[in-house]
Amino acid sequence: MATTIPADAFAAVLQPSEPISDTAVSVKGPNFENPLSLLQFLRSYERIGFQANSLGKAIDIRKWRLSDEPLTGDESDYYSSPNVREQTRCNIFLGYTSNLISSGLREVILHLVKHKQVAVLVTTAGGIEEDFIKCLGKTYLADFNLDGADLRKRGMNRIGNLVVPNDNYCKFEDWLMPILDIMLAEQLATGDVWTPSSFIRRLGKEINNEESVYYWAYKVGEIFHWKVIAHASWD
Repeated sequence: MATTIPADAFAAVLQPSEPISDTAVSVKGPNFENPLSLLQFLRSYERIGFQANSLGKAIDIRKWRLSDEPLTGDESDYYSSPNVREQTRCNIFLGYTSNLISSGLREVILHLVKHKQVAVLVTTAGGIEEDFIKCLGKTYLADFNLDGADLRKRGMNRIGNLVVPNDNYCKFEDWLMPILDIMLAEQLATGDVWTPSSFIRRLGKEINNEESVYYWAYKVGEIFHWKVIAHASWD
């Protein structure tokens, strides 16, 4: 017995496809049967899809130099120099949440800042304080399933599968409060208002610890005049 497909179902499921553009890129992962260099592997991300595609685009943007673009008639003399054009690249804004600083990815971010691979850091207030706290006390590997009430009784705090002793936060307060008093006195004396960026830069100077992301943000800015700024909020 023949059946008739309802018109609505036909339109929804069996609607003919539009022609695919000649410029459309098909999905394709890396072929591990052939030897791959690191660069070839990273380039394959551009065709994997999902967030791998975004990473591939970011890698491609990172390679860009002004020398890749033709000279235009309105270029200044400075940017007409071949050497300047070769050295001029995109400013990279690196955004992250505090849990990345709490984890071992902090050292990855530190390396990028120390070696001037990013121009601006965009993070939360926790992304600032957790960096300084880890200079004053260690964070430990634990378990996602630990009981919060039990940890509280033991003076412990859980961040995912990490544990931070309460003592670390006490050390942070003891370190920070005298600095805030000094900064307030300086603001009252000069009339200059501390912005989030200048506040974080000052803390980076005060921590004076090479394990700190914001120490290097301060240090790189001071020595190399590289504009590395961390924002806890809009400045």
